[in-house]
Amino acid sequence: MKPVIALVGRPNVGKSTLFNRMTRSRDALVADLPGLTRDRHYGEGRMGERPFLVIDTGGFEPVAKEGIMHEMALQTRQAVAEADVVMFIVDGRQGLTPHDKTITDFLRKSGRKVMLVVNKSEGMKYTSVTAEFYELGMGDPYVISAAHGDGVLDLVNEAIDEAVTLRPAEEAEFDPADHGVKIALVGRPNVGKSTLINTLVGEQRVIAFDMPGTTRDSIEVPFEKNGKNYTLIDTAGIRRRGKVFEAIEKFSVVKTLQSISEANVVVLMLDAQLDISEQDAHIAGFILETGRALVVAVNKWDGLTSDQRDQVKNDIDRKLDFLGFAEMKFISALKGTGIPQLLKSVDTAYAAATAKLSTPRLTRALQEAIEKQEPKRKGSTRPKMRYAHQGGQNPPIIVIHGNALDGITEPYKRYLEKHFRDTFDLIGTPLRIELRSGKNPFAKGGE
Repeated sequence: MKPVIALVGRPNVGKSTLFNRMTRSRDALVADLPGLTRDRHYGEGRMGERPFLVIDTGGFEPVAKEGIMHEMALQTRQAVAEADVVMFIVDGRQGLTPHDKTITDFLRKSGRKVMLVVNKSEGMKYTSVTAEFYELGMGDPYVISAAHGDGVLDLVNEAIDEAVTLRPAEEAEFDPADHGVKIALVGRPNVGKSTLINTLVGEQRVIAFDMPGTTRDSIEVPFEKNGKNYTLIDTAGIRRRGKVFEAIEKFSVVKTLQSISEANVVVLMLDAQLDISEQDAHIAGFILETGRALVVAVNKWDGLTSDQRDQVKNDIDRKLDFLGFAEMKFISALKGTGIPQLLKSVDTAYAAATAKLSTPRLTRALQEAIEKQEPKRKGSTRPKMRYAHQGGQNPPIIVIHGNALDGITEPYKRYLEKHFRDTFDLIGTPLRIELRSGKNPFAKGGE
């Protein structure tokens, strides 16, 4: 489980600058959800071999009661609830403010581990820049310059150490041979994730009801079906009446991200009785970015007329067209219809994601693709693809070697992807193609 670090503080203390520096090794933003993350962004970072998630929040006004500042305060409270460690950022040049004291009062009551971070400290002595911040009673401050990178490495490593210390001992690494394929169920609240788990395992293992809520905990449920072992991850966790965290958010972004990264196969659940939303599309985007095998399960299918079903299919095709590699199953989690077909698709996706593709077979498939359609010339030369081999699994990575491969266009890469997918029956998994150009010692000049 990746440690989660939240950046909190009043406006303009350098939270976003620190966020950008912490996520630079993985410069793609993991999540930026319109309507969900107003001034709250999720990113993925890595310190050496240590991955983590970081949450950037907007300027925090804990006492705001209405308007945009109130909405931003709710977002920040949610980030704190999801985090293992909170970095409380203050401005070393501006010094301690009443606003900082108000935020301190909130953080002290949150129960989270808080690291007080004095930013913008470049060129200043430790004692002079930290002296007044001891008044907050948050322990020894960490002094950094997010803009210049001073002290950031030590700060992040310390935060990761704290997060690991606070968590219970990790279980042994997951082995599919022992526990079966690990399946993450993701989707909006009330889409039927918990109901599907209960139907699959045949008992009330997860409490499901209609009140949306958030929790930092997920639940893993092992089960066996037709002689095969599986482990389900319910990304919503157990939600009991009276113990639901304030429904600030529609779902926990952190938990969804973590569950996707830990799974072998992701089942994206959609509600057939609701329009496909931006949330659905963004979750689908996360899955695609992580390269996880995928099955789309359209739930509550039994309550629709024939015309409504056609409309839903058209809506999905239009809004989630980038998931064409995934099988789509129409189910009723409550009544159990379509469940055997869903599990069959999970098996198919897992087999495709972990397929072993030999170099001779890949090279033959590559030559067949070229014979059917050559790449276009770039200037006076035509890209020359010579052989292919497998560079990784889950998702499958096909590495193509040759000359002048920088001339391969994106449409031709998509053509190759489709050809490899069809040739090797790779259903339910993303497929990555890498092009590597090199000098051919046997070449006698151009074509």
